[in-house]
Amino acid sequence: MEKVRETNIGSSFDEFLESEGILGSVTAIAHKRVLAWQIEQAMKASHVTQVEMAKRMHTSRSSVHRLLDPDNPSITLDTIDRAANALGMKIDISIVHPQAFTPL
Repeated sequence: MEKVRETNIGSSFDEFLESEGILGSVTAIAHKRVLAWQIEQAMKASHVTQVEMAKRMHTSRSSVHRLLDPDNPSITLDTIDRAANALGMKIDISIVHPQAFTPL
């Protein structure tokens, strides 16, 4: 049986997305999906409804709905911070160099 090479063949998925001109938007949506999921899970764990969350954030229920919409990447940091505070949490944001990530 022939041994499989352990080196990468071809380009990375990020390189493909970059060549298609969509890396930024795909990354933004991925980040938003993670944040929406985390907020939703914290709301469930705290038994907080969207109506209650809106009251705590001093905003509308439709704003909370947009916050939890994983396909809506246009939420501000202020909104995310208010959501975290409404749940007794804090946000933690960092910027890292892409070389800090190691491929799986």
